[in-house]
Amino acid sequence: MVWRTGIRPRIARRGTPHGSGLGVHRWVVERTIALLHWFRRLRIRWEVRDDIHEAFMSLAAAIICWRRLVR
Repeated sequence: MVWRTGIRPRIARRGTPHGSGLGVHRWVVERTIALLHWFRRLRIRWEVRDDIHEAFMSLAAAIICWRRLVR
């Protein structure tokens, strides 16, 4: 049914432009989530309170930035 309306799938390989503009910055988000998953406490959200979880997220982001700046 989708093919009849003229919609064609465009799945590009990584690093290959496909012209639609979608997914341009997807790798940035995937890499950031992978970096945050280095921290065991953030893989599964054990904290009940939002402010404590947000504090751990901020701490993890600071550690990630610090490691990049030290290099």
